[in-house]
Amino acid sequence: MKRRDLFRMGGLAALGAAGVSACGSGGGSGAAGSTQLQFMYWGSTFEKAAVEKMLKSFEQKNQDIKVKPVFTPDEYDVKLNSLVAGGNTPDLGYVPMSMSFRLAEQGNLVNLFPYLQKYPQLAGYLPDAYLWYGQDKLHGVATANEIELLWYSKSAIAAAGAATPPAVASSAWSWDQLVENAYKLTVDQNGKHPDESGFDPKQVRQFGISISLTYAAAWYGFLRSNGADFADEAGKKCLLDTPEAIQVFQNLQDLIHKHRVAPGPGQLAATGDDVPGTNILLKTKRVAMVVDGHWGLLDMNESKVDYGIGVLPKYADPFTTSQVAGASSVFSTTKHVEEAVELFAFHIDPRYVDLYQQGLWMPQEKKYYEDQAAVDSWTKNDGHPPEFRTAVVDYARDHGVPDLRNRVKNLSAISSDVLTPALQELESGKRPAAEVLKEVSPKITGMLQGWQHVQEP
Repeated sequence: MKRRDLFRMGGLAALGAAGVSACGSGGGSGAAGSTQLQFMYWGSTFEKAAVEKMLKSFEQKNQDIKVKPVFTPDEYDVKLNSLVAGGNTPDLGYVPMSMSFRLAEQGNLVNLFPYLQKYPQLAGYLPDAYLWYGQDKLHGVATANEIELLWYSKSAIAAAGAATPPAVASSAWSWDQLVENAYKLTVDQNGKHPDESGFDPKQVRQFGISISLTYAAAWYGFLRSNGADFADEAGKKCLLDTPEAIQVFQNLQDLIHKHRVAPGPGQLAATGDDVPGTNILLKTKRVAMVVDGHWGLLDMNESKVDYGIGVLPKYADPFTTSQVAGASSVFSTTKHVEEAVELFAFHIDPRYVDLYQQGLWMPQEKKYYEDQAAVDSWTKNDGHPPEFRTAVVDYARDHGVPDLRNRVKNLSAISSDVLTPALQELESGKRPAAEVLKEVSPKITGMLQGWQHVQEP
């Protein structure tokens, strides 16, 4: 499962009963009187190796603590739900965002607020990293930061004579500039562009741009840039039917059905609904530019893609969605709260986890975006291109807006029951954006329960 699917779904779904007993009830004592902790997590093979390396490093620094990795690469949500139901959760680990607030409110996660003073690095995070479920109630922090970017194929840009996407937010393209360059980058099997006579939209060799309509993080930055939002200040009224929001979604729909520079449903699928990753789309030149998350950097480098990174197009002020890579939390069943919190603070520290330097994760501490030495510690290597400082570090720090998933209460139900079907209809082009959004917005309003609590750490 691709990393973006984890963000879209808030984790992994649908597990059978097999393997549910993998975790113990809060750890115990290991050999020679040592404390035994269990750390549950998901991820790719590369992430598995990096996490295991981190856990070994923790053990070396804490000789009296042993940690058992509980790697769960598939079907995470239901398995964790089963462990919670049986009172058999690990000591700590990843928690899908779709579950974390519910588990916290049910008392299944340790309140970490009292530990912010003991671990000052945890108190110096970016504001959006904290997951609050009430005043002075902190059930976790985001494992890593991720933002949406405009990835592009350098060779495709050069071959088409198109402009290189800007890497500085103040120079971000307007929407019209994006469309103009997407026309140059879109060609059918006969080499014709969408604005040329004889262009065949059913035989497109290379699309100019791909932006998912059904993935909220991909479009939320555009929404905010155009002065719109998902809901009002109280979080009780849906605003997707405002003129500003309708303009954003109509523009996205027009990329597919009017301009024909973006793929429609199924046009990129290799088999069934399986769409290749951004690295493959760029390397094979099926698409010249793709809006996708920072986590793609690792795959870009591993696949040796001739890529570049740009900032997203803007309407007014430039914005990108800051996403949380799932929550990290300590489970209330642990018999070793202090030791579990010690590991919790350790496991998301860039000094001990090389997934930041490798390009999968972005740090959460403010200093890694502000202090030059700290910035260099995770970006000054061959895996980060020259434009990374302005296109990612500065962009995230100055222009990131928090993802809806850690802000909107009841978002999982809203998405599955109402929002996603409406976005799929928009993507199909069967009805214009205004008609779809004016119909769905009152339904969303009826399900809204407000924004999640926020406060200074």
